[in-house]
Amino acid sequence: MTRAGIICVSLALVLGLPLLGVLLAGEPIGRYLEFPPRTSYIQHEPFSWPIFLALTLLIALAVGPILLRIALENLRPASPLTQHAALNPLRRLSEASTQHYRPSFPWWGWLGAGWTCLWWVLAWTRFPWMAAVQEHTFTPLWLGYIVTVNAATFTRTGRSMMLHRPRYFLSLFPLSAGFWWIFEYLNRFVQNWYYVGVAELSSLEYFFQATLPFSTVLPAVLGTTELLTSYSGAGAGMELRSPIRPKNTKPASWFLLILSCLGLLGIGLWPNYLFPFVWVGPLLMIVSLQALAGRPTVLSSLAEGDWRNLWVPALAALVCGFFWELWNWKSLAHWEYAIPFVHRFQLFEMPLLGFAGYLPFGLECVAVADLCLMHRFSWRVA
Repeated sequence: MTRAGIICVSLALVLGLPLLGVLLAGEPIGRYLEFPPRTSYIQHEPFSWPIFLALTLLIALAVGPILLRIALENLRPASPLTQHAALNPLRRLSEASTQHYRPSFPWWGWLGAGWTCLWWVLAWTRFPWMAAVQEHTFTPLWLGYIVTVNAATFTRTGRSMMLHRPRYFLSLFPLSAGFWWIFEYLNRFVQNWYYVGVAELSSLEYFFQATLPFSTVLPAVLGTTELLTSYSGAGAGMELRSPIRPKNTKPASWFLLILSCLGLLGIGLWPNYLFPFVWVGPLLMIVSLQALAGRPTVLSSLAEGDWRNLWVPALAALVCGFFWELWNWKSLAHWEYAIPFVHRFQLFEMPLLGFAGYLPFGLECVAVADLCLMHRFSWRVA
C-alpha cells in the first residue's frame, strides 16, 4: 500500500467507523454532525473509585518503570572511562571551545518569550479595551511558545526546524489544523470536552476561528520534541532496553488494526466505556497499516531496543499538555471536560488521569507528520 493509500484508508476508517457505531446503536445521526456543535446528548457516568484506582494502577505500571529507569540513569555516577575523559586536558579544551561557540539565546527568542507572557496576561485578565480580541488569545500565545521553543533548540544545537527546515515547519500548520479537526469530530461521539465563553457563531465563522488555534498543535508538540532531544537526560537509559523483534509482524499488525477498528466503532456504541480510543485508536490504525505495508512506524526503533523515539514525543506532548491546560484555565474562551468514571482531582480544568492521554497523543503527532510529510523523527543530542 502506498503512503497516499494509508492516508486514505486511515481517514475513511477513522471518520466512518464511529458513524457506523451510532447507526448500529439506533441513535439519530444528525446530532453527531451538528456544526457548530452545541447540543449535549451523552449522559456521562459518575465518578467511580474502583475504575479510578484500576486506571491509576495501569498508568503507574506503564509509565512508572520508565520514569524510574530515567531517574536512576541520571543519578548514576560517571564510569571510570567517562571520568578519565573528563579529566583529559584536550577534551576539556574541546568542550570549552564547543561551549564557547554555542549560540546565545537569540533576540527573536526573547521576543517570542515576551510575546507569550504578554498574551498570557491578556488571556487571564478582562481589560475592557481587550474585549474585541479576548476570545482569541490562544493562537498568539502558542505562536509565541513555538518561537520560544525553536529559539531554545537553536541555542542548544545551533539548528531549529523554524530556521533550517522552514518548508517542513510551515507545512505543519495546515496539517495540524486538519489533524485536530479529526479529534473534534471524534469528540462528538464521546463529548469529553466542550467550549465555553465563545460567542454564537455561524458555521463558517466557527470553522475559520477554530482552525487558527488548531493549526498550532503539531508545531508546538514537534518543536518541543526537537528541544527535548537535545537533553540526553530526557531519554537516559531508554536506548538500552531489550530489542523487540517479532519473527512475523503481520499477525500483531492485523490484531492492532482490528482492535483500533473495533475501538473506533465502539465509541459510537459505548462512549462511556471506550472513550480512550479517541486517543489510541487513530495511532494504532496508522501503525498497523504502515506495518502491513512494510513501512517504518513510530515503533520501529523497538527492534533495536531504543525506546527514546517513543518516550520523548510522549513527554513533549505532556509538556505541551501542561501549558494547554494552564493557559486555558483562566481564559475567557476555554474548554471544560466531562470524562466518565474518573472526573475528579482536577489540575486546572483537566481531571488528573486525563493527562495520561497526552502520552499516546505525542506519538500520534509524530506518526501523522511522518506519514503526511515524510520526515521521520529520530533521537539526537547536541
